[in-house]
Amino acid sequence: MNHLSSLPPTAEALEAMAHAAFARIPAPFRDHLGSVVVRIEEFADAEALASVGLDDPWDLSGLYHGVPLGEQSAWHSGMMPPMITLYRQPLLAEWRETGVELTALVTHVVIHEVGHHFGLSDEDMHALERQAD
Repeated sequence: MNHLSSLPPTAEALEAMAHAAFARIPAPFRDHLGSVVVRIEEFADAEALASVGLDDPWDLSGLYHGVPLGEQSAWHSGMMPPMITLYRQPLLAEWRETGVELTALVTHVVIHEVGHHFGLSDEDMHALERQAD
């Protein structure tokens, strides 16, 4: 079946894909993800866009909110848990435009945002993604 002719996945389906992506992350990293919350929103708001220097909500498919693990201290207790927000409409647009399998696209975005949780470089994130495949 052509993925473009089917109904777009719900927020709940994208959240399930994100949790499946967590399960594929190698154990040394996965073991430290228990406190990370996944949220699905339709688009990033102005504050989220400004935090990464973007203006167009179609340009942001995911965002990590929180203090990277290596920077956390006792002073961070009582704060909101770290969170990864996936933006449904930009993800669906990229899925339609590229033809990439949606689960692969969600996994890519989740791993990139998990990388921010660990304070990893882009190169480290690409290596982590290769390990998750």
